[in-house]
Amino acid sequence: MSDLPFPIAREAVLRRRADPDLAGHDPHGPKEAVPGTGHGDSGPASKRIIVGYGFWIFLLSDIIVFSCFFAAYAVLQGSTAGGPTIKDIVDLPRTAIETGALLLSSFTCGLSYAATNARNKLWTQVFLGITAILGLIFVGLELQEFIELAGRGATPQRSAFLTGFYALVGCHGLHVSVGGLWLATMMAQVQLKGFRHEIIHRLICFNLFWHALDIVWVGVFSVVYLMGAAA
Repeated sequence: MSDLPFPIAREAVLRRRADPDLAGHDPHGPKEAVPGTGHGDSGPASKRIIVGYGFWIFLLSDIIVFSCFFAAYAVLQGSTAGGPTIKDIVDLPRTAIETGALLLSSFTCGLSYAATNARNKLWTQVFLGITAILGLIFVGLELQEFIELAGRGATPQRSAFLTGFYALVGCHGLHVSVGGLWLATMMAQVQLKGFRHEIIHRLICFNLFWHALDIVWVGVFSVVYLMGAAA
């Protein structure tokens, strides 16, 4: 630094103090980004990529959690302790309505994002609202099922089988309920803030979450209800 004129040396020192990332680099050197330094094209990923990557990790971890509940249910299915079996508690007509409502909500959720891509606030809100109503129908029917089973004495404490049943089905219902709260929050943000970049990213994450819940429910409906009714 002593070989440089005093004003240039002083400027270099001030720049390094203002930006610690310049420490160890010559401010008057080449402007091209050096691979692996965190600058230029080789630098950190954008916020959208980081958020998307993190949310996919969350979804995969959630799938692992549901896989554990499926495994526990499969192991405990025969442990009825003389109480009701799965065939005794299955109500296929009601469960079919639940399934139809949730699958239809996945369709309207996809339509809402299509409206978001078109930057149409009205139809985005309409389809999100329909999705919310269908989700409420699903949660309401599931709560009705649980209340009726409890009234018949089929509570989680009755047998290991019922514990596994309530854990698997109830965990999914809890996810749908939380998704409904998230949906209401997103509708408020779209109405107040419009289609900002961060709002669109959150809508993408919500769509992924809601569709994942539909996929899990198809597994629950098939393994618990259809196979149980045919047992």
